[in-house]
Amino acid sequence: MVVVTIKGSCIVKPAKPTWTGRVSLSELDQIGALTHVPTIYFYKPSPNWPTSSNDVVNDLKDSLRDALVPFYLLAGRLHWIGRGRLELECNAMGVMFTEAESESKLEDLGDFLPSSEYKYLIPNVDYTVPIHDLPLLLVQLTKFQCGGISLSLTISHVVVDGQSALHFMSEWARIARGEPLGMVPFLDRKVLRAGDPPIASQFHHAEFDLPPLLLGQLNNAEERKKKATVAILRLTKVQVENLKNVANEERISTDSGRGYTRYETLSGHVWRSVCKARGHSPEQPTALGVCVDSRKRMQSPLPDGYFGNAILNVVAVSHAGELMSKPLGHAARKIREAIETVTDAYVRSAIDFLKNQPNLTRFQDIHALGGTEGPFYGNPNIGVVSWLTLPIYGLDFGWGKEIYMGPGTHDFDGDSLLLPSPNGDGCVILAISLQVAHMEAFKKHFYEDI
Repeated sequence: MVVVTIKGSCIVKPAKPTWTGRVSLSELDQIGALTHVPTIYFYKPSPNWPTSSNDVVNDLKDSLRDALVPFYLLAGRLHWIGRGRLELECNAMGVMFTEAESESKLEDLGDFLPSSEYKYLIPNVDYTVPIHDLPLLLVQLTKFQCGGISLSLTISHVVVDGQSALHFMSEWARIARGEPLGMVPFLDRKVLRAGDPPIASQFHHAEFDLPPLLLGQLNNAEERKKKATVAILRLTKVQVENLKNVANEERISTDSGRGYTRYETLSGHVWRSVCKARGHSPEQPTALGVCVDSRKRMQSPLPDGYFGNAILNVVAVSHAGELMSKPLGHAARKIREAIETVTDAYVRSAIDFLKNQPNLTRFQDIHALGGTEGPFYGNPNIGVVSWLTLPIYGLDFGWGKEIYMGPGTHDFDGDSLLLPSPNGDGCVILAISLQVAHMEAFKKHFYEDI
């Protein structure tokens, strides 16, 4: 049991005056998860460590103040403006910084795999507070008895996607090391906003339909209530290559195009294994949610450093019977087809579609707040997010790189995340949350079918 004592919290504001005023968010900022997304880094004591733990805290706060000058959006607050829509007020109200201590040692955490213990190491976001009073970024520094620390951040998904969050963290670390910014954030959301008035969308956007329900059920209320648990599963480089070979066997005989990627292959394997573990009947419809970064897919690629949500969530849909009886290549092909829909025209059509909606509430995933509306990618569906190509490792604030980095809490049925191995050996890590009743069967099928 990790015992953590909170020593104190304070608000950290930008080091210099920053622009103030309201920023209109893009439609892609205002759909999906409206909650905060946590990540955590662990650091061993280092020869480069400042002379005292107080210096560590002061260095982090000072560099954070400096980082909030170019990234001043993160020091602002959100406001509801009606019709399920939000605006961002840049008012330099600042971010929350919490100091904590633990009687534990880093070695007590074993291999650092996400667990319920993490909730004590990650800043608590109080969603009972009105949204206009809620910081967009909360940071917690926890000192361990061995001298090591954990640094965790939880950041509003309304303001940033994973790429932008990592951009901020890497620049904060550069500033802490005394280096200039590597890439100035591009803060103008207009490049991903619909025209006024918006035009009719050109495509049918299946990603905005409600995902399939379990056969015989009228809603997903019961499934949302069921207890979920987390597992971390590792695949060696050889296992990953074996799965890619299996997926590509069918494709090679029918298609001269490029082979299925790690993501397409592994997501397909997860999807099939989940269907088996959940005991779906062959006719059960099931969807897999895919997050696609549109930055380089637009006809004029988004400016480098675009700071906001450029992710469009699309869906691959099949029947459990097809997924379980057909080769792995079938699932991989379904996923590829979903990804390949994301073109400049499709993204702009999706933005127009959302702009035309009288209310965005039904497209907003607030189940972390106990809500029952919005898309639900639990049973019979699943979402597989990829961090495989993101620069997630090597966050150095001047005392060396982390010994572990990973997602924070991860506890909703159907949430899953693919991460590269931190030591660059080609292994892949799957962090997955499923209902307790399905997890052991999932592990069995996941490894048996490789």
